[in-house]
Amino acid sequence: MAFPNRLRNFIAVALLGLSLSACGYNTIPTAEETAKARWADVENNYQRRADLIPNLVATVQGYAKQEKDVLTGVIEARAKATQVHVDAADLTDPDKIKQFQDAQSKLTGALGRLLAVSENYPDLKSNQNFLALQSQLEGTENRIAVARRDYIASVRDYNLTLQTFPSILWASTVFRSKKPMASFTAAEGAQTPPAVKF
Repeated sequence: MAFPNRLRNFIAVALLGLSLSACGYNTIPTAEETAKARWADVENNYQRRADLIPNLVATVQGYAKQEKDVLTGVIEARAKATQVHVDAADLTDPDKIKQFQDAQSKLTGALGRLLAVSENYPDLKSNQNFLALQSQLEGTENRIAVARRDYIASVRDYNLTLQTFPSILWASTVFRSKKPMASFTAAEGAQTPPAVKF
């Protein structure tokens, strides 16, 4: 008699496990971890850019000594951008994301001015170190764009998961503490290409 009861209990537990796995219980944690991983990609690419900047500045300094203001602006923007940290716990705080985004946008603008300055120096433009660094920065900017796009998509998926059926049932009960994550927004004036003036 004990054996059939054990079998019945085992079958009930197995069916409960299957029904829970099919009902979306894991959807919220999976979407959250995906968004956090995408954020780590964004930070990694911004860090790569920050690591390349001192080499680029040093290379340009050798040629463009009188462009001290532009070089100083890049160095200061890099310092400010690397001081703003957003970890996975801050992804639900739109203000922290905006601070991070604003600091990175200022650095992007400073880099644009630095690269524009290089147009005044034909020797610099043909320097292999400068060309390699410029190419690396262009590649990094592309990686940043892709990482941001992937992060935005994963945040959208996570936020939708919190708001759609059947996962909303889990979000309103077991995962009540989970909040929507903040996404990137276009920086003010992002639609306007930077003006290059000499």
